Amino acid sequence: MAKFEDHCAESARMFGNSFAEVHRWLDEFAGSPGHRMRHRRKRHHLAGIEEAAKLFGENARSAAMQHVITDLKEEGWTDRDRFPANERDYVKMGFF
Repeated sequence: MAKFEDHCAESARMFGNSFAEVHRWLDEFAGSPGHRMRHRRKRHHLAGIEEAAKLFGENARSAAMQHVITDLKEEGWTDRDRFPANERDYVKMGFF
């Protein structure tokens, strides 16, 4: 699992900003009761990325997208697969 520090370092390298607040928000439910690794279903999809852009500004969109892609790839997703649209779609695709 990519750690907070890894996501921040990747963003700093790719976008010139760590976007720490975006990564914290995306993983806000990680480790919480009832979620654990299933926290990704809450915000690791297009709807979550759009919400991050609304909350943190348009510049945060790319960092949020990269965070989600990095985590999806850990779950077996590839660039040839469609991107999950929302929480329901994320689960329907077999992710947790």
